[in-house]
Amino acid sequence: MRLAAFDMDGTLLMPNHQLGEKTLATLMALQDREVVLAFATGRHLLEMNILRAQTTLNAFLITGNGTRIHDTEGNRLFACDLDPSVAEEVVHSHWQTTASMHVFNDDGWFTAKNVPEVLQAHQISGFRYHLMDPRHIPAHQVTKICFLGEHDELCRLQGTLLDALGGRAHLCFSAWDCLEILPVSCNKGAALAFLSAHLGLTLADCMAFGDAMNDREMLESVGQGFIMANAMNQLKSVLPHLPVIGHCETQGVSHYLNHWLTTPHLAYSPEY
Repeated sequence: MRLAAFDMDGTLLMPNHQLGEKTLATLMALQDREVVLAFATGRHLLEMNILRAQTTLNAFLITGNGTRIHDTEGNRLFACDLDPSVAEEVVHSHWQTTASMHVFNDDGWFTAKNVPEVLQAHQISGFRYHLMDPRHIPAHQVTKICFLGEHDELCRLQGTLLDALGGRAHLCFSAWDCLEILPVSCNKGAALAFLSAHLGLTLADCMAFGDAMNDREMLESVGQGFIMANAMNQLKSVLPHLPVIGHCETQGVSHYLNHWLTTPHLAYSPEY
């Protein structure tokens, strides 16, 4: 494998949303082996630049669930935004839900509702939302939209949005409590295919790790895809042929990669 792609929350990061010391050491060992690293996440580029700067890793960044790709020097390789008609309809319509709506573009993260509990996942970086009415954001400047709320309610909302938007957007769960509305054909798998071609590689040269439905396309398209023990059951169900490794709480990615680096000739037993 010459390229390794990692989801962040629930995969590379522990439940406290921090990068464990064992994981960091393992990623540095991969880098020393000249394996190209890529962080593939729903998080914003502005936040990932902060997190990447806190390490000595030269990782490519796939952010916004595949809507942005940047190289190790911060140069943009790819960008895609929501169709303005989709952004206009989602932001200006009244949806029967108590879930909070969050809008993203290159300038940051915007929401009309104060939901301080969601900031816990961003304590390390200090990245946070701006309180403002998303209807004031021009539709042609919306990269993606997400709704945060109870899972069952988001499932009902997903059906309503699919009926309203048809094939004009890509909907997926990036977490149990987060439903994303993305540009058509924008996902981590498509982004990784773009990055692989940019590097002169193929997806067969890649390994990838993930835990949520927004990782599906990435995991099913690479040479070796791995699902976390703590992954959403839906992901395990749709990709039953992929191996399940350890839990993010016990730094399961590091556990697997240390095996791959040192004893690849032996069968792997996940540490849960």
